[in-house]
Amino acid sequence: MTDRILTPPPNQNAQPVQVVNTNPPSPSSRPSSASVLGHHNHHQQQSASLFSSASAGPGYSVSAKAASVASSLLQARSARNNMNKQRSHPTPPELDVDLTELSDALVGDMPIIPLPHKEKDLPTPAPSPRPVEFQGVLPTWSAVNENEDSYLRQARQHFVKLTSAERQRFLAELLNICDTEQLSFVSAFVAPRLKKDFLKNLPIELGLRILSHVEDPKTLARASQVSKHWYALVNDDLTWKNLCNKHRYRRLSTLFPMPTSPIAPQSILSHASYFSAPPGIAPVPAGHSPFKAKPTSYKSHFRQRYMVDQAWKVGGRTVARHITNDQGVVTSLHLTAKYIIVALDNAKIHLFSADGCFIRTLSGHENGVWAMVHCDETLVSGGCDRDMRVWDLPSGHESLLDSLLILCLKMSNTTTVVSGSRDTTLRVWDIERGICTHVLVGHQASVRCLDIFGDLCVSGSYDTTAKIWSVSTGTCLRTLQGHYSQIYAVAFDGAHIATGSLDTTVRIWEASTGNCLSVLQGHTSLVGQLQLRYPTMVTGGSDGSVRVWNLEKMSCVHRLAAHDNSVTSLQFDDKRIVSGGSDGRVKA
Repeated sequence: MTDRILTPPPNQNAQPVQVVNTNPPSPSSRPSSASVLGHHNHHQQQSASLFSSASAGPGYSVSAKAASVASSLLQARSARNNMNKQRSHPTPPELDVDLTELSDALVGDMPIIPLPHKEKDLPTPAPSPRPVEFQGVLPTWSAVNENEDSYLRQARQHFVKLTSAERQRFLAELLNICDTEQLSFVSAFVAPRLKKDFLKNLPIELGLRILSHVEDPKTLARASQVSKHWYALVNDDLTWKNLCNKHRYRRLSTLFPMPTSPIAPQSILSHASYFSAPPGIAPVPAGHSPFKAKPTSYKSHFRQRYMVDQAWKVGGRTVARHITNDQGVVTSLHLTAKYIIVALDNAKIHLFSADGCFIRTLSGHENGVWAMVHCDETLVSGGCDRDMRVWDLPSGHESLLDSLLILCLKMSNTTTVVSGSRDTTLRVWDIERGICTHVLVGHQASVRCLDIFGDLCVSGSYDTTAKIWSVSTGTCLRTLQGHYSQIYAVAFDGAHIATGSLDTTVRIWEASTGNCLSVLQGHTSLVGQLQLRYPTMVTGGSDGSVRVWNLEKMSCVHRLAAHDNSVTSLQFDDKRIVSGGSDGRVKA
């Protein structure tokens, strides 16, 4: 059977030539398109002969126009390859070939495969394999099923009789023949059985002992969210008492009287809800003033101290600022839970709320205010105008108590104030009635400093002596002699008395006997600041140094070069010391 050749009409554009082969040639007699295009680097005559043979071959016919276009294409490619070999020009020569005509003229059944030319066309690699998660419901096998296959029953019975090592080998062999889905099932089935609440399984005492080794309160807070049992253990007061000891916070028994009712060991957790309650204010015993709200537990005590410590570490920021036209120097400052009280040397006292909002100015003094003490809503101030005034802070009303130059003031309780003056006397005042109840006479010079503990008052004078007085009776109990110059500072804790003098020494006295226990030397100038919290004492001098003393060993343990000039104020707690100096700086 012969082949029919279909050619396009003469008045139309060149169209692809369709070849209908009723008798397909054998593979040996039919040259492939790859064999033609694969030798495009051969000579032009070889390419032309190939196309001629292809057109003359049995079963194929290519028009003369197609052969001419293909020959031109191969000629251009050959020239471009030669130029690339010589590297004489980086740009290939332009082709004078209409590729549209070539595609229309060439006839073949070879599919056109587009080449990737953009990054987005590049093949995407297959994703990494992931473990198959078990999606079914985990069974709860606990006993042999009645309908269990006899083979499984025998396997179970055989497994029970194996030793531990044989069981492990048996399971290992089973797992080795499991696929991924089966291994995922085994993992999901076994994982919950490996989790144990060790604190719940242990006795309460051991659980509390374990928590006592945790020093970070944030870790305890996260642990309390694990379960109700963990929450009860964490909120037990013993946990927070141990944490207070680790952070070296003072015991509640040294700050406030603790309840004496014992708690049975078996009821430790029953008190967890009590200790987790918000802190309240404890009842105030008769004859005492509620200066501080008593925490109800070690947890609230720790929270309060820890927040203060963190504030010191992070540093403060200015939350309020009050600027006035006054040019006065701050001589005294007191902070309460409700007020901030600032005394100036221009005879004014500024009153602010605890958040820094200005309330009022207390005017009444005619000269600088140098002594000030407060209790609740009452403020007592003394100035260089020889007046001692009592202020009602909510209303701003005042009353005049004295017409003497007050150098020092202390409050014994909410109604009793003791003042020291340049007239060499101390006076005890009842501020509710506005009268002087006792005049303490004994010093031979100005009373420069005083301190009160309970019913006892210790005063220091420019006459180089210190005296112990009874506030209630107004009598002098003892006179402490030993300094060679004026006494500028005194501290009293009920058992020990510390006095600082212009002779650069600090003397420690026993309050019950009046004996001098030790003379501490180290400062090179006036010792004007003392803070005593046995067995630690901190002193500040006009030499600009701050010293820390151990009164059990009667020795100096630290020396701080704090200021360039005199230390004018001093406070300390268990962890830090804050000092103010005449150089205008406050250091912690």
